[in-house]
Amino acid sequence: MLTALEQQLSLHSVTVRFGEHVVLGDVTLSVRPGESVGVIGDNGSGKSTLLRLMAGVLTPDDGTVTVSSPGGVGYLTQTLGLPGSATVADAIDYGLRDLRVIERRLRALEQDWDAAEAEAYAELTELFEIRGGYDAESRVEIALHGLGRPGLARDRRLDTLPGGDVARLGLAAVLASRPQLLLLDEPTNDLDDEALTWLEEHLRAYRGTLVAVTHDRVFLEHLTDTVLEVDGDAKSVRRHGNGYDGYLTAKAADRANQILRHEQWKAELARHTSLLSTHTERLTAIPRKMDKPGYGGGPFRARSRTHGTMGRIRNAKEELRRLTADPVPAPPEPLRLTARLTSGEDGVENSGDPVVRCADVVVRGRLSLPDLTLVPGDRLLVTGPNGAGKSTLLKVVAGDLSPDSGTAWSTGRIGYLRQQDAVAGGTVLTAFADGLPGPAEEHADLLLSLGLFRPDVLRRPTRTLSIGQRRRIELARLMRHPSDVILLDEPTNHLAPDLVEQLESALAEYSGAVIMVTHDRRIRRTFTGRRLVLDHCAVVPAAAD
Repeated sequence: MLTALEQQLSLHSVTVRFGEHVVLGDVTLSVRPGESVGVIGDNGSGKSTLLRLMAGVLTPDDGTVTVSSPGGVGYLTQTLGLPGSATVADAIDYGLRDLRVIERRLRALEQDWDAAEAEAYAELTELFEIRGGYDAESRVEIALHGLGRPGLARDRRLDTLPGGDVARLGLAAVLASRPQLLLLDEPTNDLDDEALTWLEEHLRAYRGTLVAVTHDRVFLEHLTDTVLEVDGDAKSVRRHGNGYDGYLTAKAADRANQILRHEQWKAELARHTSLLSTHTERLTAIPRKMDKPGYGGGPFRARSRTHGTMGRIRNAKEELRRLTADPVPAPPEPLRLTARLTSGEDGVENSGDPVVRCADVVVRGRLSLPDLTLVPGDRLLVTGPNGAGKSTLLKVVAGDLSPDSGTAWSTGRIGYLRQQDAVAGGTVLTAFADGLPGPAEEHADLLLSLGLFRPDVLRRPTRTLSIGQRRRIELARLMRHPSDVILLDEPTNHLAPDLVEQLESALAEYSGAVIMVTHDRRIRRTFTGRRLVLDHCAVVPAAAD
């Protein structure tokens, strides 16, 4: 009988390079049998690379990876990698490939029976039964039903299915394979709330080892015992216990410790600077020669000026050299969004005056909105199914799209974080400074002050960036100027959880108006403003998410 104790999953001194680029460097970690692990980090940091190592489909350049899972490995990639001509049946077979291999070996032994193979046949039969091989097809259909896509014809080509349906099909098949080790890369992508609820309930009942790469903070809250944080800058992986709450606690402690170390460094720098100044003044005050008291003779040389004082000066200079050569930087300031509210003739902010107004707005086939008014401080969460007009509304408010009828206007400056990638070419710095006066170099300090990029990244070409890094540029551009109104279209897409937490805190302190479209369950759960539910060109009463 197979047990969880037989499973092993570990990396020892693992380094992975793609060309000259190091993705992971000298990583050592292990995952315990039965553990539920969430893998987080910025896009491009190496999360999927880590999962590929665990799945055995990638060999490290240095170090060793140990994967031993007698009960099989289920590996879900972000894309199935099958051609469009493949069918639903092909995708199911791909997800059940471990079971299909066992099944073929059993059939081969049965057709060419040899008594000497009886023990091997018995072991394969036991493994097939433990993994529910005889019921796998029915479990696929159950999973598809739970994920909201039942009854897919097995002969239907994949290129006739929406991308979300293909992703759900791959997830259903991997779950149905019932492996001892389950590796999932962004399993919550393309899932609605009902499908997410079903998936979490299914995984809570799962008794194997789970490792999931995800940006979904609610998924992390509900399912993970451990969080592995992949740091793309340090090329390292850090382990956090106690799930997502433990990760947040550790990040807060890291920041507090960095602040303390920076303050201690500043205090030492100031102390040795003061010592150098004091001893230099003392040395200057010592005369080189003076008359010896009680003697009429000529002057004599004063006690050596190098005695004591010169030694202390040398020590102070050495300490200052050491401190300045190895500074302890302060942690980046948290994200901050500032409002520039419209002022009246008396210079007092008209905080009760509308900053957004829409009346009888119609965009044919995309949006119908009778009335919308926002004043500074308002928060509006826009929800609805895909195609209901959520992004269209933001475009109308931003002035990017003129309605076919009705009126829409806004006052003051609008900050707009679009869902689509709008980063220009060039470097990180030039993309950030696009539209700002003067040379791009003049805005380097402003970009660095936001804490979104390290100095050595500023001159990196944008074409080499990951989606998450490009999203950081867009976020930085949003923060360049104070805004009266901020429009956010799926603001958490491609951002690491710690940056999303910072963005939420910044929005809580922002005094302007906010209109947000998001699928982020944690934001929707904690949202305290008004809610507008769009339903295919019709406005329906808001209901609690």
